[in-house]
Amino acid sequence: MDVVPRVDLTPAAAELLRRLHTLHGPLMFHQSGGCCDGSAPMCFPEGEFRTGGSDIMLAELVVEGVDEPVTFWMSKSQYELWSHTRLTVDVVPGRGSGFSLEAPEGVRFLIRSSVVDA
Repeated sequence: MDVVPRVDLTPAAAELLRRLHTLHGPLMFHQSGGCCDGSAPMCFPEGEFRTGGSDIMLAELVVEGVDEPVTFWMSKSQYELWSHTRLTVDVVPGRGSGFSLEAPEGVRFLIRSSVVDA
């Protein structure tokens, strides 16, 4: 049985992460719980967003051309709501209203989800 990754990237998201890595070094995501851009994946330099005991790391995303995996975090309480889904990080045109690193690029990260079997 193949294990379906909990979090994945579209090719467009991977390309943007390669550009952001060149500019900012190692990266991380934290899935926002409703502030700023609603429920959007926010990208930061690794360690700039402080995670704690109420957060869980869902994935270490491997991006071709990037030496370190990009970690993907979410609060435990929010994960309870998303636990039945597979998340795909994508990129869409338009500037978000948060503090995510892609904002100056004129695009924003977006989560697409699909239901997975338990």
